Amino acid sequence: MHSLIIHMPGSSNRAANVEHLLFSLPNAEVIEAVNGRKVAADHAEMLRPGDLHQPPYPFPLGPGEIGCFLSHRRCWQRIVDTGWDYALIVEDDLALDAIGWGQACALINRFATPDRFIRLPAKRREAPATQIGQEGDSKLFLPKVIGLQTVAQVVGRSAAQRLLAATEVLDRPVDTFLQMHWIHQQPIHTILPNGVSEQTEALGGSTIQKRKSGSKLSREFKRTLYRAQISSRPQKR
Repeated sequence: MHSLIIHMPGSSNRAANVEHLLFSLPNAEVIEAVNGRKVAADHAEMLRPGDLHQPPYPFPLGPGEIGCFLSHRRCWQRIVDTGWDYALIVEDDLALDAIGWGQACALINRFATPDRFIRLPAKRREAPATQIGQEGDSKLFLPKVIGLQTVAQVVGRSAAQRLLAATEVLDRPVDTFLQMHWIHQQPIHTILPNGVSEQTEALGGSTIQKRKSGSKLSREFKRTLYRAQISSRPQKR
C-alpha cells in the first residue's frame, strides 16, 4: 500500500509530525496542500454557494475548506494517474496507536479494493448498517450516516475516479460532500476502532480557519437542520 500525506510546506509546526509519518506509514510521500485562497481568487468558476446539490449547504466555503477539498482531489488524481489499486490518504496532524492501527491495517489488507473507500475516523460517531469484517476489536462496516472529518482514509482507484467526476465544481467542504452517497454513488465504509487520533491543537490548531457570519444560535439551527436532512438518507448497502 502507498500513503499520501497532505501537508502545506509553510506549516512549520507540523513538519516534525510529517517526518514521523513518512517513517511510519507504508511507501509514504508528501502531497503539497492546495492554497485555497488563491483558488478562490483565480478560479471562482469552480465554486458555488452551497446550492449545487440537495440539501443546500447553509454556510459559505472558506479558503481553508476549498484548499482542503482540492488537496484531497489532488490525492485522488495521484491514485488514478499511478494506477495503484488503492492508497492511504492522511492529513498532517494524524497520530497513531500501534495496536489499534495494526488491527485496522489487517482489515485494510483483507478488504481494500479499487472500488472501496474506507474511512479511518478519529471520532467514534458512526453506527453500522452492515458489518463486513473484524480483526480483534476493530470492525469494518458500512455506516448508516457517514461521519465528518478526513484525517485518514483508504481510497481505491475506481472510487477516486468516481469522486473526481463528481467534484469538478465545489459547493461544500470535502467531508460534508462525502456524506452525500446519493450524489457521488460511492459507498463509504468505516473501520472503528482504528488507532487513529488527531493532534490538531498540539500542532498549533486547525489550518481551516473561517470567519463566522450570523449569530451562534442561527448557525446552530442551520447546522442541526442540515444534519437532520443528511441523516434522513442513510446508506443501506
